[in-house]
Amino acid sequence: MERLRPLNDFIFKKLFGEPESKENLRAFLNALLYNNIGNIREIEIIKDKELTTDEIINKTGIIDVLAKIEDGTRINIEVQLTDQKNMDKRTLFYWSRIYNRGIIKGEDYSNLNKVITINILDFNFIDLDKFHTEFTLRESEHNDYKLTDVLEIHFIEMPKFKKLSNKDLENDRLQRWLMFLRNDISDSELEELIDMDNDIKKAEERLEYLSSDPQTMEIYWERERALYERANLISTGEHNEKVSTILRSHKLGFTVEQIAQIVELKEDQVIDILSKNNSVHKN
Repeated sequence: MERLRPLNDFIFKKLFGEPESKENLRAFLNALLYNNIGNIREIEIIKDKELTTDEIINKTGIIDVLAKIEDGTRINIEVQLTDQKNMDKRTLFYWSRIYNRGIIKGEDYSNLNKVITINILDFNFIDLDKFHTEFTLRESEHNDYKLTDVLEIHFIEMPKFKKLSNKDLENDRLQRWLMFLRNDISDSELEELIDMDNDIKKAEERLEYLSSDPQTMEIYWERERALYERANLISTGEHNEKVSTILRSHKLGFTVEQIAQIVELKEDQVIDILSKNNSVHKN
């Protein structure tokens, strides 16, 4: 039986965002956040608006994981498989929405608790050579001075982790979890992870259980189709935008070499697009 893709956001929610799977979430967060907030002992899954099956299938609902730990900190995890070119603004918008929920009208602002946002991305986003980045509010010249600790944003970029040559699975819990989340993990690699980490063994057992549930599988495949269609739509939009840029640049007299650099394509690809649009290319 084919292993379910853990980064399908519907399956990720089932693995980490339901009351019966909160120990999976606690173990994952301890691997990611231990150096920042210490060991998480108590965790509560926060049930947001219940998504209907239609919203899940038609990709209109945001399937994220929201939890609260013992000190009142709320943690939100979202999986993004396609680059919609708005990850920075989108992240701040959803962080602020969760932060605002932490206070009732008329209460003192001091009652607002910290919100940690975690974005797991299946594309490269941050222009730094590291797969895990963390952002807080710090003074621009004195980086050791933090204005407040209420904002903490993490990005985990799976393609960068995949390319990491010196993985240390034996000593790094987070790396073990990211290996577990990979869709292309081999059977032997998975067996090694399970032998190495009992928390991952429990998560894999949960994944196998989900694969035996007909209703879960039906929604999973529909969600896979919806995610594929969205990725294809974004790809088509990007292609059309590049074609428009190529044609405009050609009319303005740019050479094929210059246009290729602008749109980040090979010169023969630019020539092919120009010829298909009945344009004469210039060398």
